[in-house]
Amino acid sequence: MAKRNKSALKAHRQNVVRRARNRDMRSALRTGLKAIRAALNAGKIDDAKKLLSAATSLVDKMAGKGIIHKNTAGRYKSRIAAKLKPKTA
Repeated sequence: MAKRNKSALKAHRQNVVRRARNRDMRSALRTGLKAIRAALNAGKIDDAKKLLSAATSLVDKMAGKGIIHKNTAGRYKSRIAAKLKPKTA
């Protein structure tokens, strides 16, 4: 717990709220990526493409807010897009 002065107590309250928000967003990201992977493994390419736009938007928002690093966001998007890309011989 924070020390007993006003600024420390307020900072502690803010940290609690931010930590909860970050945790929720990170959980939503993992769930979205898991759904895309499940659709790909099931062979449902059309469903995976629909989920991709929502996941990409969420990844970009998280990178913009600093919850994940921008290179991590790029890596997530690149790997999912590469899996969706049709394989040519």
